[in-house]
Amino acid sequence: MKKRRVILLCHEDFIPPDRLPDGPSDGMEPWRTEYDVASSLRGMGHEVHVVGVHDDLGVIRRSIEEFKPHIAFNLIEEFHGEAVYDQHVVSYLELKRQPYTGCNPRGLTLAHDKGLCRKVLAYHRVPGPRFAVFPLNRKIRTPTRLRYPLFVKSQMEDASLGISQASVVPDAARLVERVRFLHEKVGTDVIAEEYIEGRELYVSIVGNQRLQAFPLWEMVFKKLPEGTHRIATQKAKWDAAYQDRMGIDIEQAKGIPDALAERIAALAKRVYRILGISGYARLDLRLDAHDQIHLIEVNPNPDLSYGDIFSEAALKAGLDYEALLTKIINLGLQNRALWRQG
Repeated sequence: MKKRRVILLCHEDFIPPDRLPDGPSDGMEPWRTEYDVASSLRGMGHEVHVVGVHDDLGVIRRSIEEFKPHIAFNLIEEFHGEAVYDQHVVSYLELKRQPYTGCNPRGLTLAHDKGLCRKVLAYHRVPGPRFAVFPLNRKIRTPTRLRYPLFVKSQMEDASLGISQASVVPDAARLVERVRFLHEKVGTDVIAEEYIEGRELYVSIVGNQRLQAFPLWEMVFKKLPEGTHRIATQKAKWDAAYQDRMGIDIEQAKGIPDALAERIAALAKRVYRILGISGYARLDLRLDAHDQIHLIEVNPNPDLSYGDIFSEAALKAGLDYEALLTKIINLGLQNRALWRQG
């Protein structure tokens, strides 16, 4: 690939070190993705300038004007502390006619708002659990059409923020209690959906117009105590000691017939197109005991750290880490070509 000038956009708290610190590591440093991407791009011969962003678009403007990048590698997940504001950073890049990696603003907007996303997908008859939304600063009215247990989570936040075993509620009283907790602690609207017992599957997709689905990945639970829900809690995702204690791992899904895997991939691609996503995304699904597919979440611009779900699934599909980053950059540059045609 031609050597490029790249600005790597990330949160100012996640600017990575030039080299990994000495000593053991569990790979869960908050800047791990930024380090993996930046060091790999530099190792490929690209000129990389890391730009830390918090609440000032001026740092991006100055970097574009001074560095004149071919591409902005976008690892922004929030702006001014708000997860839903990352879409506005991408809109700013488009206004500056600056090519960037990952998803476009519309796709980010639709996917981030889980309630809106569900409404759009329900219109297109995409299978998923029934749900209700509980806005901030509004009276909590318990739904009468939903079947308990319900799974309660933030409508906007990702990375399993605010999700624990207490997120699965058995009745209306516990629902109200959990909604109030999330309103206070997370500070967003809340969505409650019918809890689907089953396997936790992940489909990784890359592409703009032509889409490629990587092999299915799965979160497996080998040592959970009886009565514990098999869900991707915040601890299950980010606490290495808890993962080891509970036998939680993420690996390629086993025992899924080829025809079912193809049906899951086809559904994932359809959802990707319905929401207008570009670049790359990971879709989270539940597969119940009757092999029925239930879409749970859509995550544009998922974690790209080396060894995480997306990069591991890509490797199984024949794309090593450097090839994956190259593909993501090329997709961003292709979007620039589409702008010029307009």
